[in-house]
Amino acid sequence: MELKELTKLLTVSRTVGDTNVEVKGVEMDTRKIMGGEVFVCVTPRRGLLKDRHDFAQEAVGKGAVALVVERDVDVDVPKIFVKDTRLALAVMATHFNDHPSESIGLIGVTGTNGKTTTSYIIDHILESAGYKNGLMGNNIMKIDGQWKETAINTQEPPDLQRNLRQMRDLKHDSCVMEVTSQGLDMKRITGCDFKTAVFTNLTQDHLDYHGTIEDYKRAKALLFSGMGNSFNATKRKHVVLNIDDEAYEYLEQMVSCEVITYGIENECDVRAKDIEITPNGMEFLLSTFKGDYKVSSPLIGRFNIYNSLAAIATCIAEGVSLEKITECLSTTPNIAGRMEVVSDNQDYTAVVDFAHTPDALENVLSSIRELSKGNILTVFGCGGDRDSTKRPIMGEVASNYSDHVIVTSDNPRTENRDRIIEDIQSGIDQQTSVNIVPDRQEAIALALRLAQAEDVVVIAGKGQESYQLINNEKLPFDDKETARKLMETVSR
Repeated sequence: MELKELTKLLTVSRTVGDTNVEVKGVEMDTRKIMGGEVFVCVTPRRGLLKDRHDFAQEAVGKGAVALVVERDVDVDVPKIFVKDTRLALAVMATHFNDHPSESIGLIGVTGTNGKTTTSYIIDHILESAGYKNGLMGNNIMKIDGQWKETAINTQEPPDLQRNLRQMRDLKHDSCVMEVTSQGLDMKRITGCDFKTAVFTNLTQDHLDYHGTIEDYKRAKALLFSGMGNSFNATKRKHVVLNIDDEAYEYLEQMVSCEVITYGIENECDVRAKDIEITPNGMEFLLSTFKGDYKVSSPLIGRFNIYNSLAAIATCIAEGVSLEKITECLSTTPNIAGRMEVVSDNQDYTAVVDFAHTPDALENVLSSIRELSKGNILTVFGCGGDRDSTKRPIMGEVASNYSDHVIVTSDNPRTENRDRIIEDIQSGIDQQTSVNIVPDRQEAIALALRLAQAEDVVVIAGKGQESYQLINNEKLPFDDKETARKLMETVSR
């Protein structure tokens, strides 16, 4: 492809230099330049990422043949001047990869909590129903049945479009993508032709980035506002919304296509009734516009009923029969880092969960409180360089539902871990039994030593993550593996 083809994609642009040069790719990361690429100098967004204009010379030195810029840089290669390098990056990456999402059924899942579980349930149902499905999840991706770690959730456009193209070339029928608010705000998914967009819920998170809950909500709404402005009978678009969530009415007004609602409390298209939750799973009557069915699932917790309903509504939109959907729900696999039990034949239960927001932590602990016969011991911390206002709220949640709280570090990043712990402590009830153990491994070890028969140890915040971020270092650390190894040595 020649550079001049890319210059035609944006109306408001100006080109300097020879546009007949051959282009072999579109990149924003100098480490990925192999030679022949256009380097897009994206600018920082709300304090995230470094200004890529400062890396223009390095990019050209590594083989970039042209630059996309918002301001001039002293580098002697062809340049395309644009108003918004973020938009240009997404548009050019999409076009260079031949608009891959137009050829597969792309499903986007967004919300504060439940994105991963909902995505995995959808993936399980679609694969079981004979679909070849790809998945772009929380720092992990599945293409052609093979799993691979990714650097971030909701990938940057060059990687995202390249991976979608690979799925298309490998004849995937569909792809389920977790879509984050930051990814939406940074226009990472611009160029993606979503067939179905799914909303789980909206509670406090990422206010360090968005500033207010209203701006956070507006960012989430970007996924839905572009749905349904055109109609294609062979590729109908749907939006799946949680009718019980406070953001429902706001999001419903953003949508032009058909909406499928789900919930428990309010009348809707896909509803759970007669709910029964036990330590072995959950059962409910599924009431839909296609009939009523009895559902059983090995997952536990009221929040997982919502996740299951979102997946059910999505798969109905994809054309899977309710008989097949309900059959698949009964064999839903355990999802790494989501209410995942760690067992070494001990007489107590240890659970690892990704809960890192007040609502997610409350969902997990309240579900366990309903089922636990013994005490609940909760180990958790909060991330550094992130929304600090949720820390005391999470401390309050932990003290409300736990018999013993152990406050530790999570991913402190560049922030002082003791300051983070102090913020958490300010929300903990003074009557709560609490230990402060900044070292996460020592905190987990203490919880396991204190646990008695029928108690539940909840290790929250990091889930499936295999690292800890401390002072710009990514150090190996896995809650599940740490707990499992400690179970072999910890004495009570």
